[in-house]
Amino acid sequence: MKRCAALLVVMLAVPLAACDQKPSPQPVAESPPPTASAPAEPTAAPTPAEPAPPAEPAGLPAPPDVAAPPADAQKTTSGLAFKVLTPGKDKAHPGPDDKVTVHYTGWTTDGKMFDSSIVRNEPATFPVGGVIKGWTEALQLMSKGEKRRLWIPGDLAYGDRPTRPGAPAGMLVFDVELLDFAPAPKPPPVPKDVKAAPKTAKKTTSGLAYQVLQKGTGTEHPKPTSRVTVHYTGWTTDGKMFDSSIVRDEPATFPLGGVIKGWTEGVQLMVKGEKARFWIPAELAYGEKPTRPGAPAGLLVFDIELIDFR
Repeated sequence: MKRCAALLVVMLAVPLAACDQKPSPQPVAESPPPTASAPAEPTAAPTPAEPAPPAEPAGLPAPPDVAAPPADAQKTTSGLAFKVLTPGKDKAHPGPDDKVTVHYTGWTTDGKMFDSSIVRNEPATFPVGGVIKGWTEALQLMSKGEKRRLWIPGDLAYGDRPTRPGAPAGMLVFDVELLDFAPAPKPPPVPKDVKAAPKTAKKTTSGLAYQVLQKGTGTEHPKPTSRVTVHYTGWTTDGKMFDSSIVRDEPATFPLGGVIKGWTEGVQLMVKGEKARFWIPAELAYGEKPTRPGAPAGLLVFDIELIDFR
């Protein structure tokens, strides 16, 4: 069941791993709720000396209105339908960047349960904006302690013909209980020198400019083949933040050779614990006219903290 939990997770748009690497941030897929695991391979009957393997937990029965939203269900302009099963405890709602902890069960409209945190006896925690569209919309309508039934049309879930292996097709029905949520960390302030590298910045022969903001420890540097763990925030030169592991409250780990050229070069200049600002020209980032959907254009500015590497 563990492997299921990755299915609803929307890959976050990490500009690093999203660049030259043949896709992933997340960064850039859909998040918890997971889907059902594949049927187990048939196994030979155990010998008398061997105890039989434990039985798989039984699926939870489908609601009587699983086939379609009932007449008393509310509907949003997007097509999401829902019913409040248990009212919440207050009026506060999660925001799109907040992290939520939920219990949930999902069924297809023929009543087949495909995933359940309740069966796993393990609540799921994930960012509101890191899941399928129907979940992102619905969670922002809920309050702590509330339980809702959601009818999510295919275009707000995985589609009527999912391209993601193992994803359930068409309308999906979820019972979701919002156990708790935590506000996302505030985004870092926009650097004063975001428009261009200052004269004090160092520059490499490739055109990459950088400035050390906080000294690190040690003398070792990552190699192109290293796997690094970083915190980072990225801005365009007009001061617009387009990605931040700090806002997600989750460091990013990836192979250094699988990111944009400016990152591959720049992070190799750093040591563990160091924080630096990089001004990455378009030719070392996504280009002036990116072909990757949603990628920022032109010169990009990143604050990067190298937490660890191996």
